[in-house]
Amino acid sequence: MTFKTLDDLAGIAGKRALVRVDLNVPMKDGRITDDTRIRAVAPTILDLAAKGAKVVLLAHFGRPKGQAVADMSLAPVAPAVAEVLGRPVAFAADCIGDAASAAVDAMADGEVLLLENTRFHAGEEKNDDAFAKALAANGDLYVNDAFSAAHRAHASTEGLARLLPAYAGRTMQAELEALGAALGAPKRPVLAVVGGAKVSSKIDLLENLVGKVDMLVIGGGMANTFLAARGVDVGKSLCEHDLAETVRTIMAAAERSGCEIVLPADAVVAREFKAGAANETVGLDAIPADAMILDVGAASIEAVKAAIDRAATLVWNGPLGAFEIEPFDKATVAAARHAADRTKAGKLLSVAGGGDTVAALNHAGAGADFSYVSTAGGAFLEWLEGKELPGVKALDA
Repeated sequence: MTFKTLDDLAGIAGKRALVRVDLNVPMKDGRITDDTRIRAVAPTILDLAAKGAKVVLLAHFGRPKGQAVADMSLAPVAPAVAEVLGRPVAFAADCIGDAASAAVDAMADGEVLLLENTRFHAGEEKNDDAFAKALAANGDLYVNDAFSAAHRAHASTEGLARLLPAYAGRTMQAELEALGAALGAPKRPVLAVVGGAKVSSKIDLLENLVGKVDMLVIGGGMANTFLAARGVDVGKSLCEHDLAETVRTIMAAAERSGCEIVLPADAVVAREFKAGAANETVGLDAIPADAMILDVGAASIEAVKAAIDRAATLVWNGPLGAFEIEPFDKATVAAARHAADRTKAGKLLSVAGGGDTVAALNHAGAGADFSYVSTAGGAFLEWLEGKELPGVKALDA
C-alpha cells in the first residue's frame, strides 16, 4: 500500500489536525504507571505543533460501551501528555458538540488539546457516519498514529479517514514500514518464531505464515501440541490433544509451500510449575509421564540459533518457554540475544510483537536491539494472520 505521511504536509499553520493516538495507558489510583504509549506519539504531536497546526488529540480509554463513565475519563491523562511533551495540553469534556468546538476554537497555532474519550459515544465503535462527521467538524486534516487500534473499524480510526485528508503519523509510519519489510517484500530467507501457550489462539497466524516464510520455529506450549501430533508422549505438559488433526494440516501445508518447521529436539521438564523447580533436560523419547515441559534444552536452542543464522529476515511472536519463571527462561533469552546480536551486526532484519513478546524480549535484554518491536498487540497479530486492518486500509493513498 501507499500512504501519505507528515512529510507530505506543508502550509498547515492554523489548520486543525485531528490526531488519533493511543492513550489507553495503565493507571493505578488515578496515576499513570507506564507512559510508553504517550512517548510513542510525542514525535507526531510535536512535529505538527512545530508546523503551526492546532493539534487536537482523539483517543479512547477502557471499554465504557458508549456511556460516559467517570473513571474512564481521559482528563487525568492530559497532564501526563503535557509532561512528556514539555508543553501545556488543554482538555475538553467531550469529543464532539459544543464543548469540543469551543475548546478547538480557543486554540492558538501550535497548541495541543485532548478531547474526551471517543468511546463515551456509541457511534464510535459502530463507526456511525453521523458521529464521524461530528468529529470531522473540528478538523481540517486527519492523522492516524494509533496502529494498535487500526484493526478496529471505528469512527476515529476508519470513518474520519474517509472524510478528511488522511496521513500516517510517525508511529504508524514506522510500524507499516517495518511490517512491509518483514512480510510485504522481505529479504529472504524469512524465519518466523512463534511461541506461546496454545495453538488454538494462533491457528490463523500459523496458516498464514507457512505460506509466506521459509522457516517456522514453534515454541512454548504450542510446540507440545505439535510434538504430540507427531506421536511424542508429552507427559503432563500443556497440550491441546484435540488439535492434532489441525496441526497435521498445518504441517502438510508447510511442506507443500516449502516452509521448514523447526520443532524442539529436547525438553526441559519439571514436576512443579514454579521458579527454581527441580528440572532436567531429556530427549523427546524420555519425557516422564508425571512431568511437564517448561522449556527446551541445549540441542533445541542450537537449532533455533542455526535457523536465525540462515535467515535474512525474522518475525518473532511469543516465547519459547515459560520465560516468566527461572530457570525456564533460558531458551527464550538465548535465542532473543542471538537474534539481537545478528541484528546489531547488520545481518538480520528483526521485527517482533504481540502478546508476551515485548516482555520476553525485554526480559532477555534484547528488545532494544531488534530492528522493530511493536507494542500494538491485537493489531500486530491480525496483521501476522494476513487480515486487512481497516484503519490501515483507510490510509491507502
